[in-house]
Amino acid sequence: MLAVRHLNLLAIGLVLAVGLFAAGEVAAEDSAKHAALEPGKNALPVPRFVSLKSDKVNVRKGPATDQAIVWVFSRAGLPVEVIAESDNWRRVRDSEGADGWVFHSLLSARRTVLITPWSKDGSSVPLYSSKSTSSRAVAALQAGVLGNVLNCDGEWCELSVEDYSGYVQQNELWGVYKGEEIK
Repeated sequence: MLAVRHLNLLAIGLVLAVGLFAAGEVAAEDSAKHAALEPGKNALPVPRFVSLKSDKVNVRKGPATDQAIVWVFSRAGLPVEVIAESDNWRRVRDSEGADGWVFHSLLSARRTVLITPWSKDGSSVPLYSSKSTSSRAVAALQAGVLGNVLNCDGEWCELSVEDYSGYVQQNELWGVYKGEEIK
């Protein structure tokens, strides 16, 4: 009985050792991937737009977990602008101009936009069937509506918004730069 128990413990120890070795390799690969994104090492452009991966994203005063949480984003897919980087932290700005630090894994490269978040008069923005203001409007989008970017040509962006898709003039959107092309 004692010999069987020692064999079982040995087998469990071997499984744990193999698992820890594999986890170490994965962590090393992950670190290498993140190192490639650090400033000066094939870094992505700053500034750039990204979106939030989760419905709960803590925004901190500085780039560390011991920094105070200054607010919490509560809308997955919300576009934010990366304005600085520090190791695995990104300083982001929202559509209202507020900024703070977010851990990189809470951000996605998926491009999204907000419809005229600066508008306070309750007006809507037409979602057109083609890239022309004389084309048919398929929907009227209220300020603050979140859309997924399919592509942009520098003047118009093709969006999907819930069950609708169509075109909006790029200057009516927050989450893309003036003249930016997205394929």
